[in-house]
Amino acid sequence: MSGTPARTADAVTAADVVCLGESMVTFLPSQPGRLADVPSFGRGIGGAESNVACALAAAGHRAAWVSRVGTDGFGDHLVEAIAGYGVDTRAVQRDPARPTGIYFRTATDRATDVHEVAYYRAGSAASAMSPDNVPHEALFAGRVLHLSGITAALSADCLALLHDLTAPRAGRPLISFDVNHRPGLWRHTDAAPEVLLRLARRCDLVFVGEDEAQEAWGVKGAEAIRAALPEPEVLVVKRGSDGATVFSGLRPRPRSSTAQGAESVTAVPALRVDVVAPVGAGDAFAAGFLSATLRDLPMRDRVRHGHLMAAAVLTVPGDLTDPPARAHADRLAALDDEAWGRLRLGPGWTGDDQEVRTT
Repeated sequence: MSGTPARTADAVTAADVVCLGESMVTFLPSQPGRLADVPSFGRGIGGAESNVACALAAAGHRAAWVSRVGTDGFGDHLVEAIAGYGVDTRAVQRDPARPTGIYFRTATDRATDVHEVAYYRAGSAASAMSPDNVPHEALFAGRVLHLSGITAALSADCLALLHDLTAPRAGRPLISFDVNHRPGLWRHTDAAPEVLLRLARRCDLVFVGEDEAQEAWGVKGAEAIRAALPEPEVLVVKRGSDGATVFSGLRPRPRSSTAQGAESVTAVPALRVDVVAPVGAGDAFAAGFLSATLRDLPMRDRVRHGHLMAAAVLTVPGDLTDPPARAHADRLAALDDEAWGRLRLGPGWTGDDQEVRTT
């Protein structure tokens, strides 16, 4: 085992949410077009789990990020940038034998055929995460441990770590899992659907997009996704411009039981947003939902806070931005259904003194 040992004695104490996963230095294009034609790139940071941690910290929660980075300048930048959002990075390990991952992407929506991403992450420091070298004391120090399916795709050791962390055990925190099915990361195997389904079934709160569920598991529609994932106490099905549907409460009982289960189904329409850049919205939605969950808000408001946090990111060029002030977001989340449906959010809407448009 290589790398700097984790400092577990006092690392990540009293966190609300601990996020585990690889972050990379991201090179963002200076203009639209093919990677071959872009003349220059600006430097940013990218990582689903660290994005969630940064958004939660910016929203006033105690968030921690656990990972491994190289002892290179890119690793320095990642740790400093993420800590700059107020995230606890004390449990991040430095690996002198492996580099920090980087990637380049085009400016187009990743869902389109013309979107390009060039990853340079094979053999990265984060891909060496395993049950033997990641500090469990730090991971279980929060009220919530947030994971994603991206980590499972990085290496066999990373997959073993996720299996270990999602195993049933007494006293574990609430396990949040974003499926985050990225086919490009699974080109070496056809096991992704089975792996992601097995992991999701072991978690307490699961986020999954309707489109990725159809691609990975061949199931279509929120009800069919719930049938494929009956175990999580809360299942959030993201339906793009149609909003999100949440299954929560008492889960269906096994067929062998005579007890009848009942659960709540909450559907919340998406907001109309003047999109500046379509990246980072899924991570922001998860952060908004988790923020409202930590505050024990009603399920409808948890989804609305997810939509609002996503709208904050969609109306800026990058993956991260300051969320709306809590009081501002609470006022919008409390609107009646008609007023919510008339909202239209554009650049600058997150300022507390900004007038929010309605139609």
